Amino acid sequence: MDSLSGFTVFIQVAETRSFVAAGRALGVSASAVGKSVARLEERLGVRLFHRSTRSITLTAEGALFLERSRRILAEIEAAELELSEASAVPRGRLRVSLPLVSSLVLPVLGEFMRCHPDIELDLDFSDRLVDVIEEGFDAVVRTGEPADSRLSARKLGQFQLLLVASPGYLAQRGTPRVPADLLAHSCLHYRYPNSGKLESWPLRRAPDEPELALPTSMICNNIETRVCFALQDLGIACVPDFSVRALLAEGRLQRVLEDHVARSNTFHVLWPASKHASPKVRALVDFLCERVFPAMASDSAGACRVA
Repeated sequence: MDSLSGFTVFIQVAETRSFVAAGRALGVSASAVGKSVARLEERLGVRLFHRSTRSITLTAEGALFLERSRRILAEIEAAELELSEASAVPRGRLRVSLPLVSSLVLPVLGEFMRCHPDIELDLDFSDRLVDVIEEGFDAVVRTGEPADSRLSARKLGQFQLLLVASPGYLAQRGTPRVPADLLAHSCLHYRYPNSGKLESWPLRRAPDEPELALPTSMICNNIETRVCFALQDLGIACVPDFSVRALLAEGRLQRVLEDHVARSNTFHVLWPASKHASPKVRALVDFLCERVFPAMASDSAGACRVA
């Protein structure tokens, strides 16, 4: 601690070029400042200042030591800030952009509100590609691999895409056995909001085999509509597994072409990169990672955690 005090005194003298001014800023006498600098020079075995009756200037060694000392104190201040923020109660407005997968995240976000009553959630559900920093979001949840070097990221979990239909629809129209059979079926599609293109279905095919031109019986831009229409015997839908897990278990929907479908994707939570994320952002990131895909979370996911 005496060494750290010496660094502080030295930096103050180097910046003010005066023992008197440095002492005034630090709340000690000019004599105490001079003695501190002398002890530091003795310990280092070098002269840090050229002294005269009119001025104090840095030696070459002093200039080098000043640069290092500033870095050392900056790291200590950053460590103190990190520890103080880590112990702070997460609070304030938290602006989050989320994909249109409300069935996956809404129960978790509701629990987050109960665990963190001092955080005000501002939620934006959209599948468009938002600019996290330019649009002022604290965090976003998105599929795919992170590509923006300005953002930090943590993986939430993976999901599979499935083809599903209701037992009533399959009784009326028959069950497809190979992908080509889909050409005679009603297909419920998703359209990407950015490009306007339809999502391709994850059907296995040979490298030289063209993609099937599937019928477009219905097109929408969310999961719920496709699941709803599939439940009403209106067609076959391609949806993520988490959106229909309960319906499959209840027998209200059935998987189709299981052996011919192969595609997985990944959810990540992203936030502006910095050395020290705010307590509210850390709290959200930890919470989502523990609960959105519980199978990937630690055994401690059951209790409220203040990051």
